Amino acid sequence: MKFGVFDHMDRGPNPPSQQYRERLELVAAYDRAGFHAYHLAEHHGTPLGIAAAPSVYLAAVAQRTSRLRFGPMVYTMSIYHPLRLLEEICMLDQMSEGRLELGIGRGISPIEMGFYGMSGDLQERYQEVLAVVMQGLETGRLNHAGKYFTFSDVPVELPPYQRPHPPLWYGAARPDTAAWAAGQRMNVMSNGFLDAVRAITDAFREGWARTQPAGAPLPLMGMSRHVVIASAERVAVKVAESAYHRWFTSLLYLWRQKNMQIPLNFPENFADARKAGLCLVGTAAMVREQAAEQIAATGINYLLCRIAFGDVPFGQSMDTVHALSEEVLPALADAA
Repeated sequence: MKFGVFDHMDRGPNPPSQQYRERLELVAAYDRAGFHAYHLAEHHGTPLGIAAAPSVYLAAVAQRTSRLRFGPMVYTMSIYHPLRLLEEICMLDQMSEGRLELGIGRGISPIEMGFYGMSGDLQERYQEVLAVVMQGLETGRLNHAGKYFTFSDVPVELPPYQRPHPPLWYGAARPDTAAWAAGQRMNVMSNGFLDAVRAITDAFREGWARTQPAGAPLPLMGMSRHVVIASAERVAVKVAESAYHRWFTSLLYLWRQKNMQIPLNFPENFADARKAGLCLVGTAAMVREQAAEQIAATGINYLLCRIAFGDVPFGQSMDTVHALSEEVLPALADAA
């Protein structure tokens, strides 16, 4: 069983310069605490994500950590030029000496894609960008003639540190996408309710058994949860309730502006989210018990904690990291 951190980098109450500085201090704490990896979301034009250029921020992460793996979850590949993205990926992997985890995706928000002049079904463009990037990572040269991009014998002078490429990650919202990801030897992550996550991990295991050699070790099947730990349950609940409200407001910011239905079903009310198991909140003992139950129910082997979100104070986030590293993670290491 492994543990990681997922970070929307949603805008908190402090100036962005302070938030970046404090978040990088937290990332260094994740490194010391023994988390496996740090995964950063990419969003545009919304307070849900103020790390709109993931590679810029992750370069700073690379320099402030020594063991922690890290990466985008995900690069919204539809809006990238594949050669530029390929070069950024190789730079990050080299700068960190092989600690990059590469999250790939089309981009979930048509509103944000529209800011970049993209419209309609972007699946075809995403697949072409991905094909070009993977060719460059694996062969060191680009030869491609597609609908959107053409390359003729373009050298990739800076290769990735990890060969043939960094580990791949995909956001799996449905069992069929999980089965496809298993066939591609990708790690997966989900934000769903318990029964939905179980369906995803079951489909992934079935897909893995069907497409991979017998005995091949499973990739990581992750699930993210908001986590707040304090010395008393009432303190943790008070912090988490306020922070969840601010985070949820950021989550729906663009969708409410455009009067569109978001393709997610997070409860608006914190109490409902906690009851549904989307938030692990309370004392260390309580969170340890909640996490153990969810690991068993969902079949995951990777739990991603959302530790800094909304208006959680920096000191409280640090307290949560310490409690996780001392009282939660060691006890659950063999839970998968």
